[in-house]
Amino acid sequence: MKNNTIVLLHGWGCDSESWAPIILQLQSLAHVIAIDLPGFGHSPAIENFSVDAVVDFIVERIPDNCILIGWSLGGMLAVQVAARYPQKISQLITLAANVKFVASRNYVSAMPLVVNRNFNKSFEADPSATLKLFAGLLAQGDIAERALLKKIRSVVADKSITPNWLQALHVLAQLDNRDAFAVLTQPALHILGEADVLVPASAAPVLSALNAHQQVHLLPQAAHALHWSQPEKVIELIATFIQQHPTSFDDERSFKKRVAQSFSRAAHTYDTVANLQRNVGENLLRKVGVDLQVKTVIDLGCGTGYFTPHLQKKFPQASVIGVDLAEGMLAVAKARNSEKVSFACGDAEHLPFATESVDVIFSSLALQWCQNLEALFSELNRVLKPNGQLVFSTLGPNTLHELKSAWQKVDGYVHVNRFKTINELHDGLRENSFSLVEFEQESQVLKFEKLSDLTRELKALGAHNINRGQAEGLTGRKKIEAFKSAYENFRNENTLPATYDVFYIVAEKSSLSS
Repeated sequence: MKNNTIVLLHGWGCDSESWAPIILQLQSLAHVIAIDLPGFGHSPAIENFSVDAVVDFIVERIPDNCILIGWSLGGMLAVQVAARYPQKISQLITLAANVKFVASRNYVSAMPLVVNRNFNKSFEADPSATLKLFAGLLAQGDIAERALLKKIRSVVADKSITPNWLQALHVLAQLDNRDAFAVLTQPALHILGEADVLVPASAAPVLSALNAHQQVHLLPQAAHALHWSQPEKVIELIATFIQQHPTSFDDERSFKKRVAQSFSRAAHTYDTVANLQRNVGENLLRKVGVDLQVKTVIDLGCGTGYFTPHLQKKFPQASVIGVDLAEGMLAVAKARNSEKVSFACGDAEHLPFATESVDVIFSSLALQWCQNLEALFSELNRVLKPNGQLVFSTLGPNTLHELKSAWQKVDGYVHVNRFKTINELHDGLRENSFSLVEFEQESQVLKFEKLSDLTRELKALGAHNINRGQAEGLTGRKKIEAFKSAYENFRNENTLPATYDVFYIVAEKSSLSS
């Protein structure tokens, strides 16, 4: 577990010192980074304490694959980070964090609007007096309220008030995390205090209803400062949760990170050699049925965004979103496309979209990089509306068989990416409530004068070998010469072939699957 990093985000009116009751125990679980929000603690104030600005501030300071823990305001911001950057957060834990801090007509399990307005006006008029009141609110209702208040008075102090404090109160008043919470895909634990006067216990079942995959725990007789009230119980819940969801630097995350890095590095050379990819994508595009009722279309694994505007032309009335795991590819895609088309960084197995919010998923030569078919098709089923259309092309096991055969004569390492069979794909679709509408298989053979032209093209595409089982370090000269000699056996009419086994699949989500 020590390979993990835990990142801590404190609540309003406090700073990183507010983690004192549990910081040592957290450090026994993992490396810990405690961040002071802008204008709080030791962090300089920023001009505008907005959700977008603060999320960017946080993301710049956290490592990949971290466990993000937030208390109160920090918890609400943590949800935003996890929803927007799912690839950065392996696990999410919030303490005393509601999806809406202030109640509205359609969300009543929160602080009444009039109470919030009076508190904000009071702070603006007399910060010191209001902070004393706030310390009382953190402890109010707790089974040991007096003792708890004594402990936390030193945490809430007016020693470093900046303009960001009032701006943060306005963020709390306006922030609505319901959509973000609904699309969270990471393992997550949300701990609420049964006696909390700032976040009512009635929020617990609401959170569970918003996202059934999230764990929600109600801590008996605990106030808003629940990690001060019952630190041993909070640590027990956190430690158990982390142990139940071991995700630190596992093979799958490591593989996806290598995929993202490989394609990001190739972003500026990809279009110069992507002739096969263009041809396959154009064939696939013709299989997409036009429907004027379609409102949302995803170009999944959009790469440099070549087909995203084509989809926009096909569905001019719809919102078309290009999604890719590689940030380098997205940077090129954004630069080449108009503002009408939007792009998002996301993993096909953890998409940043609400359940049943998408009409069409188009994906050309991207899903072969997803190794867990169950997780992939389950997630695609989740985001698609009933009767939604899944149109994708992928590569079959006969892809680059010449390359694979030549290397097999040299060593036992994996040199060619592994591809799923049509039976595996068909079973995965059926088991996740998709019906197969159309299947087509074709073999496309590229021809090269020299083997180095093929390997150079694979590198320029970002599609070279990144699989488990590959050889570590550099390959020796003798092996390379043996590999070249073996590949020469495939030469025909003075060219070397490279076969691509292409599957075209159109599937539809069952109207009964939800």
